[in-house]
Amino acid sequence: MDKVFELIQREQNRQNSTIELIASENFVSESVLKAAGSCLTNKYAEGYPGRRYYGGCEVVDELEEYCRQKWQQVFATDYHVNVQPLSGTHANMTAYAALLRPGDTILSLDLQMGGHISHGLPISMTGRLYNIEHYGLDGRGYIDMGSVEDMAKRTQPKLIIAGASAYSRIIDFERFARIAHENGALLMVDMAHIAGLVAAGLHPSPIPYADVVTTTTHKTLRGPRGGMILCNQEAADKYNFNKAVFPGIQGGPLMHVIAAKAVCLKEALQPEFKVYQQGIIDNAQALCKGLLSRDIKIVSGGTDNHLMLVDLTNYDLTGKAVEKLLDAVNITCNKNTIPNDPKSPFVTSGVRLGTAAVTSRGMNTEDMDKIAEAIAMMIKEGEAASEKARAIVAELTAKYPLK
Repeated sequence: MDKVFELIQREQNRQNSTIELIASENFVSESVLKAAGSCLTNKYAEGYPGRRYYGGCEVVDELEEYCRQKWQQVFATDYHVNVQPLSGTHANMTAYAALLRPGDTILSLDLQMGGHISHGLPISMTGRLYNIEHYGLDGRGYIDMGSVEDMAKRTQPKLIIAGASAYSRIIDFERFARIAHENGALLMVDMAHIAGLVAAGLHPSPIPYADVVTTTTHKTLRGPRGGMILCNQEAADKYNFNKAVFPGIQGGPLMHVIAAKAVCLKEALQPEFKVYQQGIIDNAQALCKGLLSRDIKIVSGGTDNHLMLVDLTNYDLTGKAVEKLLDAVNITCNKNTIPNDPKSPFVTSGVRLGTAAVTSRGMNTEDMDKIAEAIAMMIKEGEAASEKARAIVAELTAKYPLK
């Protein structure tokens, strides 16, 4: 046991001493941590409020209903909400199970263009169960909506997915819905990366347009690791997403995580949450500007949300190499494919950067320029710039310690 807590402390020290730029990571509040580590981890609660397979569920029934209500308040909707999915991928697989039959066609964004593995990577369960077709990006690095329309007409998918893991521009959900419904398809939106921005009204909401919305509760929403499903009541009745979650995909929900989800949603209702989300966008744009001004190429030339993709082809460097270089000076990011990447997903020609975590620490746009300087010097000078880059990181992490 001592070893485990030693490792936890080491991880705490690592997080405190590094600049976290992985777009899917964030730092939750003390209240979220407290709920996630509570006695609720002891409680098994298969089923749904009022319809459990275990006794002693009166408290967790109330908790789950409270979490659902908070979700509806955050997104200003009376839509049906399921807060039980264990992750975003669980939420996606549940939606597929409810909406599709094996062999049905899904049209989604190509992984190499910024899509997610659960949207149809051949080796994933999605790719094995369903026929996957992909749309891509245009020459500017934006989703090619003309291609989406043409592909929908040609392939006649049962489901179109809008949503991405590494796409930095606004997504036109209204047009996606029109294309889907004109071609007899359903529209699923995976808003995992942008949920916090949507909640704050800083990114168009998919809720009025999608047949079903899935999301994670971490990333920009700044909650625990988990997932959720949202749809209108008509879709809930027709496709029975609750049954697809339990007993379809998973067993008992993690009540301690549902409690932490409820806490993060309550936090998202506070006025300062919108200020925080605007800070994420401002910081992302400042980091982009700082990199571009130092001749570092960004896919699509900028960002509208919390993330960006750095194109390393001008420097003949791989994403794998740059991830390692930055890690050595305490800047954490992840290698990522870029559009039409000639290299494998294990090597890549790019890195993905995000600003949710650094914004949670309190960093501002001036700090982003310093981070851009550290990244640029490591890309251009390699290990020779390590001492200077490490000093920039040390200054910033000391100025903004994790609480």
